[in-house]
Amino acid sequence: MKLAAAILAFFVLPLAEGAEMAPPSLASAVQQLRQAAGHWNVTTTRYGENGAVAGVASGTWNFDWVVQDRVLSGRAIIPDWKQLAGILFYVNERRSTLEMASVGSDGQLLVMSGPAGAEIRTSSAIALPDGRQMLQRLTRYGIAADRFESRMETSFDGGTSWKLGHHQLFVRVPDNRSESGDRMRHRTRPQPYIPLT
Repeated sequence: MKLAAAILAFFVLPLAEGAEMAPPSLASAVQQLRQAAGHWNVTTTRYGENGAVAGVASGTWNFDWVVQDRVLSGRAIIPDWKQLAGILFYVNERRSTLEMASVGSDGQLLVMSGPAGAEIRTSSAIALPDGRQMLQRLTRYGIAADRFESRMETSFDGGTSWKLGHHQLFVRVPDNRSESGDRMRHRTRPQPYIPLT
């Protein structure tokens, strides 16, 4: 019982402390999460090794709260490229970072992390089959209430130089619930219960 209480305190106390007084960088990270929550239409542009456009495809990203103002879970789908990934987007208060973890159909976990107040996240070194080490860097920019852009870059020299891998434009899908909430809805009268036997 004591062990269970200690484990629970490990998870609950940091959240309680963080809720009482969050530094400005954590407040900024929470704002990023709030802005990302919802449903998005996404246009992805891939770039080849030579920097030329290699493909453009449309897809969707959906983010919903798991823990309010701390953890979003999401799903990214690009049907034309048969790509599907699960995503966690969360504030790590102990490290004062904003992190994103994703897993696609290949089962490989990618975690990208950056300072809580920044719009840039980078991965740890990823070992490639040819022996090279690759870093990935995601940058969000052009941010407005209902749209933002991101670019994913890769580096094979420890972050000295970066090459653009893809660009994404996110446009929020309108939430029509508020529009339909004021309209009259058709209601059916309750039907009397008629036993079948």
